Amino acid sequence: MSKFSLPFENVSRRNLLKLGVGAGVMGPLTLGATAAKAVKTNANIVIVGAGAGGTSMASRLTRALNGAKITVIDSRERHYYQPGWTLVASGVWDKSKTISDTQEWMPSSVNWIKGMVAEYDPDNNQVVLETGDSVDYDYLIVATGLQLRYERIEGMDTNLIGQGKGVGSVYAGVDHAERTNEEISRWIDSGQGTGLFNLPPTALKCAGAPLKMTFTTLSRLEDTGMRDNFNVEFMAPSGKVFGVPFYNDFVKQRFSDQGVKRNDFWTLKAIDADAKKATYHVQGQRTGEASSGHYTTGGEDEQVREWEETKDYDFIHVVPPMTAPDSILSSPLVNQEGESFATWMKVDRETLQNPDYPNVWGIGDVMGMPSNKTAASVKMQAQVLEQNFVAALQDQPLPARHNGYTSCPLITSIGKAMLVEFGWNGELLPSFSFIDPKEESWTVWVMKERMLRPAYYAMLEGKI
Repeated sequence: MSKFSLPFENVSRRNLLKLGVGAGVMGPLTLGATAAKAVKTNANIVIVGAGAGGTSMASRLTRALNGAKITVIDSRERHYYQPGWTLVASGVWDKSKTISDTQEWMPSSVNWIKGMVAEYDPDNNQVVLETGDSVDYDYLIVATGLQLRYERIEGMDTNLIGQGKGVGSVYAGVDHAERTNEEISRWIDSGQGTGLFNLPPTALKCAGAPLKMTFTTLSRLEDTGMRDNFNVEFMAPSGKVFGVPFYNDFVKQRFSDQGVKRNDFWTLKAIDADAKKATYHVQGQRTGEASSGHYTTGGEDEQVREWEETKDYDFIHVVPPMTAPDSILSSPLVNQEGESFATWMKVDRETLQNPDYPNVWGIGDVMGMPSNKTAASVKMQAQVLEQNFVAALQDQPLPARHNGYTSCPLITSIGKAMLVEFGWNGELLPSFSFIDPKEESWTVWVMKERMLRPAYYAMLEGKI
């Protein structure tokens, strides 16, 4: 058992049985077209991406359709259970628990092209691979995930993570999550110093991960008995730490209770890893002299100012800006500047269909919509997309609507978590009557550590 693992005795056996390892763990189950007789079709379907969304749809459509040609395009040989990376970076899991082979989840009847899409040409119903080869389609499902834009932070390179220079980032990959844990451990072992935890100025996948990394690190610091020797600060570019008002207020209060200094409207712009310094763009009313840079007034309003601030750190958790992949950004499928969710794929947020190209659909992180960049979101989207996709094949009205469901087991310490479930406009959508969505519990921790991974793999197989 992991150093930080907790025994099941802390949780009601009856409630654990209610949770199970099936559909309910990742949100309420809605039966889709897989419950009906397979639809006969000779459609040529291309799915770009073999992550959570792409693999789930390949599995679902393999069962829902009879005679379709289904092609998946992705070069990745390994499949990663990314919701487990915060546990790896917190010292709770070994990284091996998050790694499997892509082939393990790929339906045998699917044609898997081990390459990457460089260009989308929806006017001619084709995609172009990096090799220059083109692949035609009748229907396209884009499930590419998103792009981590570390290069937008001057001086930042993922090679710096875990190299003894105080730099960590849970997002860069499972090896980097492991190195982030090692870097946090070095900082804790030093017995003192400043840790800076950051949010990016863009939408991000698993928006709770930066908070989880802060809370699990606080838990480890408190376990040393020397918490007062460590300064912990959290930087939020928008002034919010979470999009749902209740949880935003909860986290801010918890930060205050645990002695975390919150810096609102601070955006990480550069790091100097050798000097262990981070430079921020700051907006707001200046309350003292900045350590570097300058500020400018906001027009005639002398109270709105911008400047640069440089801070020393002993550990910094970097969360990069995020966008859709370049191949989407340069395509007709992207939201244009001035539209909502520019730099993300254009879809109808309820049907998941591209409004300009009705034979093109999206699923997962690539789509331009609020939140909805979690594995639990994909599980709900897959149900909606399957029903609508199969209906479109038969020239029928689209029957399903996505309600924006997003779920995040928000770890508040090692051993406690809150089950955050919400939809459009931050409306709470709790799944379990015996779990209070506004309270921390051991039950939700056990759900996160022990039960979500089996449910995730069942989702990849199209079973939930």
